[in-house]
Amino acid sequence: MRILGIDPGYAIVGYGLVDYSGCMFKTVAFGAITTPAGIPFPRRLRDIYGDMISIIDKYRPDELAVERLYFNTNTTTAIDVAQARGVIILAAEHRGVRVFEYTPLQVKQAITGYGRAEKRQVMEMVKSFLGLDKIPKPDDTADALALAVCHAHYTGTAYSRLYTEEGK
Repeated sequence: MRILGIDPGYAIVGYGLVDYSGCMFKTVAFGAITTPAGIPFPRRLRDIYGDMISIIDKYRPDELAVERLYFNTNTTTAIDVAQARGVIILAAEHRGVRVFEYTPLQVKQAITGYGRAEKRQVMEMVKSFLGLDKIPKPDDTADALALAVCHAHYTGTAYSRLYTEEGK
Protein backbone atom coordinates (compact mmCIF):
# COMPACT_ATOMS: atom_id res chain seq x y z
CA MET A 1 0.00 0.00 0.00
CA ARG A 2 1.27 3.46 -0.86
CA ILE A 3 0.48 6.06 1.79
CA LEU A 4 0.76 9.83 1.40
CA GLY A 5 1.18 11.61 4.73
CA ILE A 6 0.35 15.31 4.86
CA ASP A 7 1.21 17.90 7.51
CA PRO A 8 -1.15 20.72 6.52
CA GLY A 9 -0.30 24.39 6.50
CA TYR A 10 -0.56 27.36 4.17
CA ALA A 11 3.07 28.52 4.13
CA ILE A 12 4.51 24.99 4.23
CA VAL A 13 2.70 21.73 3.55
CA GLY A 14 4.87 18.75 4.40
CA TYR A 15 4.35 15.57 2.41
CA GLY A 16 5.82 12.11 2.68
CA LEU A 17 5.13 8.95 0.73
CA VAL A 18 5.86 5.45 1.94
CA ASP A 19 5.17 2.01 0.59
CA TYR A 20 4.07 -0.36 3.32
CA SER A 21 3.87 -4.11 2.94
CA GLY A 22 4.22 -6.93 5.44
CA CYS A 23 5.37 -4.58 8.23
CA MET A 24 8.12 -3.22 5.98
CA PHE A 25 8.49 0.41 4.95
CA LYS A 26 10.07 1.90 1.86
CA THR A 27 10.39 5.65 1.56
CA VAL A 28 9.18 6.78 -1.86
CA ALA A 29 9.47 10.57 -1.66
CA PHE A 30 9.15 13.48 0.71
CA GLY A 31 9.29 17.24 0.58
CA ALA A 32 7.30 20.39 1.08
CA ILE A 33 4.90 22.54 -0.85
CA THR A 34 5.67 26.17 -0.06
CA THR A 35 3.75 29.32 -0.78
CA PRO A 36 5.38 32.73 -0.46
CA ALA A 37 4.15 35.26 2.07
CA GLY A 38 2.66 38.37 0.59
CA ILE A 39 0.63 36.79 -2.17
CA PRO A 40 -3.16 36.77 -1.84
CA PHE A 41 -4.40 33.93 0.35
CA PRO A 42 -6.77 32.50 -2.32
CA ARG A 43 -3.77 32.18 -4.65
CA ARG A 44 -1.86 30.30 -1.93
CA LEU A 45 -4.78 27.87 -1.66
CA ARG A 46 -4.87 27.46 -5.43
CA ASP A 47 -1.15 26.74 -5.51
CA ILE A 48 -1.44 24.16 -2.70
CA TYR A 49 -4.32 22.47 -4.53
CA GLY A 50 -2.41 22.37 -7.82
CA ASP A 51 0.74 20.99 -6.22
CA MET A 52 -1.28 18.36 -4.33
CA ILE A 53 -2.90 17.22 -7.58
CA SER A 54 0.57 16.98 -9.16
CA ILE A 55 1.94 14.91 -6.25
CA ILE A 56 -1.07 12.58 -6.29
CA ASP A 57 -0.87 12.15 -10.07
CA LYS A 58 2.88 11.49 -9.97
CA TYR A 59 2.99 9.02 -7.06
CA ARG A 60 -0.51 7.48 -7.13
CA PRO A 61 -1.02 6.93 -3.39
CA ASP A 62 -3.67 4.46 -2.26
CA GLU A 63 -4.53 6.41 0.88
CA LEU A 64 -3.80 9.80 2.41
CA ALA A 65 -3.19 10.42 6.11
CA VAL A 66 -3.63 14.00 7.27
CA GLU A 67 -3.32 15.62 10.66
CA ARG A 68 -6.59 16.48 12.40
CA LEU A 69 -6.24 20.07 13.53
CA TYR A 70 -6.30 21.17 17.11
CA PHE A 71 -5.67 24.78 18.04
CA ASN A 72 -6.39 26.45 21.34
CA THR A 73 -4.77 29.84 20.91
CA ASN A 74 -4.51 31.58 17.53
CA THR A 75 -7.89 31.18 15.83
CA THR A 76 -6.86 33.21 12.75
CA THR A 77 -4.02 30.79 12.04
CA ALA A 78 -6.31 27.84 12.76
CA ILE A 79 -8.86 29.02 10.22
CA ASP A 80 -6.22 29.58 7.54
CA VAL A 81 -4.64 26.16 8.16
CA ALA A 82 -8.11 24.58 8.10
CA GLN A 83 -8.75 26.16 4.69
CA ALA A 84 -5.46 24.79 3.36
CA ARG A 85 -6.33 21.39 4.83
CA GLY A 86 -9.66 21.59 3.02
CA VAL A 87 -8.07 22.05 -0.40
CA ILE A 88 -5.69 19.17 0.37
CA ILE A 89 -8.62 16.88 1.15
CA LEU A 90 -10.45 18.17 -1.91
CA ALA A 91 -7.47 17.27 -4.12
CA ALA A 92 -7.45 13.74 -2.69
CA GLU A 93 -11.20 13.41 -3.24
CA HIS A 94 -10.88 14.60 -6.84
CA ARG A 95 -8.32 11.88 -7.47
CA GLY A 96 -10.21 9.15 -5.60
CA VAL A 97 -7.70 8.81 -2.77
CA ARG A 98 -9.22 7.77 0.56
CA VAL A 99 -8.49 10.20 3.40
CA PHE A 100 -7.79 9.25 7.02
CA GLU A 101 -7.30 11.72 9.87
CA TYR A 102 -5.10 11.40 12.94
CA THR A 103 -4.61 13.63 15.96
CA PRO A 104 -1.10 14.55 17.07
CA LEU A 105 -1.65 12.30 20.10
CA GLN A 106 -2.47 9.33 17.85
CA VAL A 107 0.63 9.96 15.74
CA LYS A 108 2.90 10.14 18.78
CA GLN A 109 1.34 6.98 20.22
CA ALA A 110 1.75 5.06 16.95
CA ILE A 111 5.34 6.20 16.39
CA THR A 112 6.82 6.15 19.90
CA GLY A 113 4.31 4.20 21.97
CA TYR A 114 3.75 7.29 24.12
CA GLY A 115 1.13 9.92 23.28
CA ARG A 116 3.00 12.72 25.03
CA ALA A 117 6.36 12.12 23.34
CA GLU A 118 8.52 15.09 22.45
CA LYS A 119 8.77 16.17 18.81
CA ARG A 120 12.44 15.13 18.65
CA GLN A 121 11.57 11.58 19.79
CA VAL A 122 8.98 11.28 17.03
CA MET A 123 11.46 12.51 14.42
CA GLU A 124 14.14 10.05 15.57
CA MET A 125 11.66 7.17 15.39
CA VAL A 126 10.58 8.19 11.87
CA LYS A 127 14.22 8.19 10.83
CA SER A 128 14.62 4.73 12.37
CA PHE A 129 11.40 3.22 10.93
CA LEU A 130 12.28 4.41 7.44
CA GLY A 131 16.02 3.71 7.59
CA LEU A 132 16.91 7.31 6.76
CA ASP A 133 20.42 8.71 7.23
CA LYS A 134 19.08 11.89 8.82
CA ILE A 135 15.84 13.48 9.92
CA PRO A 136 14.09 15.07 6.93
CA LYS A 137 13.86 18.85 6.82
CA PRO A 138 11.83 20.95 7.15
CA ASP A 139 10.12 19.56 10.24
CA ASP A 140 6.81 19.57 8.35
CA THR A 141 8.24 16.89 6.06
CA ALA A 142 9.24 14.67 8.99
CA ASP A 143 5.77 15.20 10.47
CA ALA A 144 4.18 14.12 7.18
CA LEU A 145 6.27 10.94 7.13
CA ALA A 146 5.20 10.32 10.75
CA LEU A 147 1.56 10.55 9.64
CA ALA A 148 2.18 8.01 6.87
CA VAL A 149 3.88 5.61 9.31
CA CYS A 150 1.09 6.17 11.82
CA HIS A 151 -1.50 5.24 9.20
CA ALA A 152 0.43 2.11 8.30
CA HIS A 153 0.39 1.09 11.96
CA TYR A 154 -3.37 1.59 12.17
CA THR A 155 -3.99 -0.30 8.92
CA GLY A 156 -5.44 -3.74 9.58
CA THR A 157 -6.27 -2.95 13.20
CA ALA A 158 -9.74 -2.97 14.68
CA TYR A 159 -9.69 0.84 14.46
CA SER A 160 -9.04 0.69 10.73
CA ARG A 161 -11.80 -1.85 10.13
CA LEU A 162 -14.27 0.22 12.15
CA TYR A 163 -13.29 3.35 10.23
CA THR A 164 -13.85 1.55 6.93
CA GLU A 165 -17.18 0.02 8.01
CA GLU A 166 -18.52 3.42 8.95
CA GLY A 167 -17.76 4.57 5.39
CA LYS A 168 -15.55 7.46 6.41
